[in-house]
Amino acid sequence: MIDRLVSQPGNASAHDALAHVVDRIGATASFLCAIHCAALPFVLTVLPTLGLGFLGDHRFERIFIAFASLLALSSLSRGYRRHRVASALVVAGVGIVLLWLGAWLFDSGEAPIVHASLVTLGGCAVACAHILNLRLAHRFDVCRTPHGAH
Repeated sequence: MIDRLVSQPGNASAHDALAHVVDRIGATASFLCAIHCAALPFVLTVLPTLGLGFLGDHRFERIFIAFASLLALSSLSRGYRRHRVASALVVAGVGIVLLWLGAWLFDSGEAPIVHASLVTLGGCAVACAHILNLRLAHRFDVCRTPHGAH
């Protein structure tokens, strides 16, 4: 449905605004994920007393990683179709692989340092990919806009 709306004249700016917001949400969520994963081993004992025990649950982490992966792939593939530069997709791909390896192959109970390292690096990579996508889209818009036009 969004594709049909965007393909109509005059709706490109609405799509640009939505893509910009999605990338900002994705970058923020990915950085929060990275902070969560890096800090979790240190605050794991405090979370239940604060009523936040669910943040240490593997199901929560895996659902969050799946959501972040889908958001990143959707947002970055749309960005790629627009600016035709694959670097943001490559960075996101590496980040998603690290996230999934950390969450599924290196469970925090069996290898907590490897788990925390992989998911932290993966979250940071996905966040950086969103930021890179924002910059590429901005550069594309600047190059496409005639000089003097706003």
